[in-house]
Amino acid sequence: MKLAPLICVRDVEECSRWYQTLFGLVSGHGGDNYERLMIGNTLVLQLHKWEAEHNHGPLGDPEIKPYGNGVILWFELDDFFGVVERAKVMSVEVIKAEKLSENGNWEFWLRDLEGYTVVITSPLE
Repeated sequence: MKLAPLICVRDVEECSRWYQTLFGLVSGHGGDNYERLMIGNTLVLQLHKWEAEHNHGPLGDPEIKPYGNGVILWFELDDFFGVVERAKVMSVEVIKAEKLSENGNWEFWLRDLEGYTVVITSPLE
């Protein structure tokens, strides 16, 4: 099984650049309505413009906030400290600074451009 979350955003291209810069992802689709962010051939995250209905109708209501209430985008990666440094250079909104968790791995909590909660973690040892 693979998981590839899709989040609705106001500006697909801007959010795509943000996630590409932070995580080193690459565009697998591009455009202003929909994006597929990849590592190699693996789909990691999908971005969808709130107003774009395609053939399925709207995917959410942009008036209901906070976006992603109760959902956290959790990214476990080997280059934890490299991503934390890129996040600092990008001046991201930090929710919880990097710290060693009670599970023994590192965590860093932040908000993306749309207000979604993103957690970066090192692998569990």
